Amino acid sequence: MTARHPSPRYSLRSAIAARMAAARRPVALAQLAVAPLASGALASLALASLALTLATSDAIAQSASTWPVKPIRLIIPFTAGGAQDTAARAINADLGDALGQNVLVENRGGAGGTLGTSIVARAAPDGYTLILAAASHNINASLYRKLDYDALADFTPVAMVGMSSYVAIARGDAPFTTVTDMVAWGRSNPGRMNYATSGVGSAGHLSAAYLFGMVGVDAVAIPTKGMGEAMTEVLAGRADMLVVTNNVGLPFVSDRRVRVIGVTSTAPNRFFPGSPAIAASVPGYEFESWFGILGPARMPRAAIERINGEMEKLLRRPDVIDRLNKQGIEPRIMSPEALGAYLKADFDRMAAVVKSAGAKAE
Repeated sequence: MTARHPSPRYSLRSAIAARMAAARRPVALAQLAVAPLASGALASLALASLALTLATSDAIAQSASTWPVKPIRLIIPFTAGGAQDTAARAINADLGDALGQNVLVENRGGAGGTLGTSIVARAAPDGYTLILAAASHNINASLYRKLDYDALADFTPVAMVGMSSYVAIARGDAPFTTVTDMVAWGRSNPGRMNYATSGVGSAGHLSAAYLFGMVGVDAVAIPTKGMGEAMTEVLAGRADMLVVTNNVGLPFVSDRRVRVIGVTSTAPNRFFPGSPAIAASVPGYEFESWFGILGPARMPRAAIERINGEMEKLLRRPDVIDRLNKQGIEPRIMSPEALGAYLKADFDRMAAVVKSAGAKAE
């Protein structure tokens, strides 16, 4: 008697069912019950399509469980010692431990941060080249006429690290002690007010220029080579004031050579308790910086979710919170989607700030 062979349709169905059982993936019976079709070829095609879908799902799951398999580069688009560099070094070792691979901080400064940023934009979108970006990322998009990357389209939002506001500091013998007094003095003495900056187009430059533009004060910018040098200009009395990041201003809170006159956030700044928001004197004024991890466009979802998930855990740890706080950074947890929305809003906001300040870089 000739043995009867099972039909191809049911053999394939059994194979798929066995594959799913082995993977312990619950699947509704309706997914397997293919209704009789007019053509056996169509039935086979439908089952083959289902098999391909399951295989793809398995590949994605495997990618999520095995990534990363080699060290990750975290590009800092500025030289060592700056705000982005110190923020990166506050988290890279712990993030590497959590991912099971070293996260290597790599400083690639130059061209106002655009050189290192361009390296990440052109990198393979495999999750192994990332950037710790900040306010300058979106500022440069409006500051420079020609960039070889798009600040939004060429990057993948991965994880927020935190926020840092800025603080306005005046020389101790300045003819004003508050923002209100500074505005009044500046208006009464056009062209005499000056402020130190860490360079044309820097966050410190734009935050101050934006402020003086809002209140109609004709103030002169004094560019220097960095925030430390800009702070020295104020300490020495050669500049009337400056706007710096929290971590630069913190060591001088008790220094009698300078005076904190306001913070750039609308909410109270925990690092400078009692210091008023500039917005209390200049309604509508706000300037804050963010620190976030971005990757090249089209990064694999598995890598994005893994990094974001591990960063969320880190940003809840007291030791990591304390480490970032010492850099003047308030940890902030965001999903990749929320970070993307924030970056778009910040892009538009910084475009308005750059336009208001009239700043341009070649």
